[in-house]
Amino acid sequence: MVDVHSHLIPGIDDGSSSMEESLELIQTMSELGYQKIITTPHVMNDFYPNTTEDIRARLERLKVHVEAAGIDMEIEAAAEYYLDEHMMQMLDDKKELLTFGDNYLLFETSFLNEPAYLREGIFQIISNGMKPVMAHPERYVFVQNRPEILEDLMDRGLLLQINTISLSGYYSKGAKKLAEFLIDQKAISFLGTDCHNKKHLEMMSETVDQKYFDKALQLDLLNNFL
Repeated sequence: MVDVHSHLIPGIDDGSSSMEESLELIQTMSELGYQKIITTPHVMNDFYPNTTEDIRARLERLKVHVEAAGIDMEIEAAAEYYLDEHMMQMLDDKKELLTFGDNYLLFETSFLNEPAYLREGIFQIISNGMKPVMAHPERYVFVQNRPEILEDLMDRGLLLQINTISLSGYYSKGAKKLAEFLIDQKAISFLGTDCHNKKHLEMMSETVDQKYFDKALQLDLLNNFL
């Protein structure tokens, strides 16, 4: 009922490009059964240098349009932070970061190589009173090659969020295989659509037919408590 990863604030990143597109996507998510969306625009200094204040202001405009359109959807905003030097500096400076739920902080990394800051970043996030959530670990090549790395990271306090449509094979066979493995291991804490566009929601129809989708829903997902 609650989605924790999407890019629905228009014109702020590589997700929705217009208010009309955002409303269409949110309406579709309502029809799919979602009752609450925690949308998470990218914060990536080199490409999407979004600030906490700007995200909040744009969220309020989106909420006004959702209400005016008569869409029954609760919407909040956090962010998907890119783990790099800029994020590490924000953590060092104790900047206010956008979290969701019980102070969960969503972050992503390079898809190809394990970032040098990974363990230090997790430690810093926890030291700053937040709970680190790695977005779509199943999509990272460095994790696919060494999935055992996640056991060490989870022992350090990391939580995992997989993309629902990974179970359809949308991203790659490797991502699908790792997502299924993490479900078997009961290692995931959150499911997310990571919706950027209409295509992602269309893939949900193929995802819900996958046995691992039902298996994931049987886990003690933290989505249920947001």
